Amino acid sequence: MASAVLNPINSTLIAVALVPIGQTFGAGPAQTAWLVTSLYLATAVGQPVVGLFVDRFGARRVLLTGALLVMTAGIAGMFAFSLGWLTAVRALLGIGTCAGFPAAMAVLRGRADAAGQGVPSRVLSVLAMSAQTVMVIGPTLGGALIGLSGWPAIFAVNVPMAAVALVLALRWLPEDRPEGSAGRIDVLGIVLFSGMLLAVLLFVMNPAVGDAYLLAVAAVAAAGFVWAETRSASPFIDLRMLAGNGPLLRTYLRQALAFLIVYSIMFGYVQWLESARGLSESGAGALLLPMSVVAVVAAGVSGRPTGVKARLIGNSLALSAGSALLLFTGVSTPLAALVGLAAVFGVGQGLASVTNQTALYGQAPAAWMGTASGLFRTAQYLGAIGASALIALCFGAHATSAGLHTLAWIQLGVGALLFTVTIFDRALGSRGESVAQAG
Repeated sequence: MASAVLNPINSTLIAVALVPIGQTFGAGPAQTAWLVTSLYLATAVGQPVVGLFVDRFGARRVLLTGALLVMTAGIAGMFAFSLGWLTAVRALLGIGTCAGFPAAMAVLRGRADAAGQGVPSRVLSVLAMSAQTVMVIGPTLGGALIGLSGWPAIFAVNVPMAAVALVLALRWLPEDRPEGSAGRIDVLGIVLFSGMLLAVLLFVMNPAVGDAYLLAVAAVAAAGFVWAETRSASPFIDLRMLAGNGPLLRTYLRQALAFLIVYSIMFGYVQWLESARGLSESGAGALLLPMSVVAVVAAGVSGRPTGVKARLIGNSLALSAGSALLLFTGVSTPLAALVGLAAVFGVGQGLASVTNQTALYGQAPAAWMGTASGLFRTAQYLGAIGASALIALCFGAHATSAGLHTLAWIQLGVGALLFTVTIFDRALGSRGESVAQAG
């Protein structure tokens, strides 16, 4: 559990630090966006790879390695050499924090199957609530740390957090089984998948005509990836199984769409609060605290293995409603209204992750749980990268109310698509829930 929260806390600690870091290095939002994107690029590529390592080598080894990488990145981040240096540190944090979620899901599935249980809904709720809590508390904590010691503190805090995760993994996780290391690693599949994803994501971050060659690179890598995986006896990603599992693919899509909106608020709204509304870093972080409280409550009541479709519909409606309210937000909007706006998005965020996570638990094969969970997080961070690109596009050099309203219109479109994908998913109302209960 401790390792599983390292990624979400690092994904949001940076939110209130973008402005002061930009001031330190004379960089605008379009440049500091890479501090967000570098972690998500590393995470989006690394999550399924690390998930595969969990399936093959065991959770304990992977968690220990990840914690050591996070500690190294935390120390390196305290040295403000350049914006490029910090971008590389964030990428290392992304790789190190990849281990937590797929390892936690694999351990839960293994223990539940061994005990003959179905969906451990209470444990899944606690896991999601922990991630939701630290994810939305991140800006508040980041603001407090910056107020006390400056923005390098958001990197330094990783050292004690990773140390706690390391000790807990050594103390509580059983030794990995020797047979867990059996099986050939599909290195070619991993390289082609990584190249394909990186090319697409780099183009999304800067969709200029001159960078269109990246799409060609992605297409070639994708063709090679499909060719290699369909011929491999031990593929990195079992494409035949994945293609035949429509409910799982739609769960990935819903997670990506929902978190495109969530991260747009987490980073874009916070930058607007600081730059246009004139709040301090700690003030902007504190204003998102209601989002954290509501998200935790929503996650706590949405961990049941039944009623998944209704809660996902509620998620899409809450995120759409918050986006609509954002259209009426400006520099003169009362603080009470801004608090209420954050709470509306908290409902959507709390419902999204735990409900999709519950669906994932039942839709993915047990032997593939680590890799499937890694792809689940990849889908989430594809949404995050899309959000970073949208923020850079809508805000440009400065976060303005006009840019915020443009972002809100795009979020409304995404919310409508999310609602459509959910309402017409018949598996959620029939096969999806029965599969989830069977575990």
